[in-house]
Amino acid sequence: MQEPPIIEIRNLRKAFGAHQVLDGIDINVHRGEIFALLGPNGAGKTTLVNILTTLLHFDSGEVTIAGHDLQRHPEAVRQVMSLTGQFAAVDTFQTGQENLMMMCRLAHLDRNAARSRTRELLDQFDLTDAAERSAGRYSGGMRRRLDLAISLIANPQIVVLDEPTTGLDPQSRLQLWDVVRQLAANGTTILLTTQYLEEADQLADRIAVINGGRVVAEGTAPELKRRIEGEHIELAFADVPTFSSAIHLDFGVPFMADPPTLTLRFHATDSVQTIRHLLAQTSEHQIPVSNIAIVKPTLDDVFISLTANR
Repeated sequence: MQEPPIIEIRNLRKAFGAHQVLDGIDINVHRGEIFALLGPNGAGKTTLVNILTTLLHFDSGEVTIAGHDLQRHPEAVRQVMSLTGQFAAVDTFQTGQENLMMMCRLAHLDRNAARSRTRELLDQFDLTDAAERSAGRYSGGMRRRLDLAISLIANPQIVVLDEPTTGLDPQSRLQLWDVVRQLAANGTTILLTTQYLEEADQLADRIAVINGGRVVAEGTAPELKRRIEGEHIELAFADVPTFSSAIHLDFGVPFMADPPTLTLRFHATDSVQTIRHLLAQTSEHQIPVSNIAIVKPTLDDVFISLTANR
């Protein structure tokens, strides 16, 4: 028998005055899954996160988290869930070790258990060498890891990560991705909101796209990409005069020009035939092409197609 979802959301609605922010959200998240929420600003992601983490009441619908009814037993939900917000909530005047010890004690661990848990988390998040350094001297990525370590003190079943890599450099972002993957591999359920579509593509087992307070698409990254028909052919040119000449050709098919990269982009349902046709046109007019690329649909394409006209 299949295990029930660890997060079940049914027909969830929330309005602020006359503005309907969530308009019938239905989502299931399974145990040990990395589930990403995507959507433009104002789509309702933050409102949904605030409701799930008991920071905001909802108007109607049903939410069950780890078997607990959110509306009737919010204190039980708080016992199984942890939230890491958009900005690292650490005391920059304390060391990394002191931050963890303080939060362990606030979580009612005795002194010996707090020391043991602090050592475990410092090691898990590669912060042992910086344990005695004030958090104010940590890099952005280190503060983010410390913040996430604090949220795991009580071994929550579910971790909500609200745009966890905002402002991080690429290396720090990759390090945090590794931490998130390891948490999921160990059975922790991750609910992730992000503005970085590559992040969702790399991390998420499944993705829900929210727009206008509704789920407009849900599935794995490959499933969502298959919603976009065909591929794109990119022709790149070596210099501005050649690019300008190519723009004025009558290819017989629509294209988009990208002047900064000296590239023309063509939609293609049959890439081979499209390439033959484009090269025949450029060759006939003696316009050299410096590079040809076949570009498969990305989450960016899916995101734009689902949200641009709503």
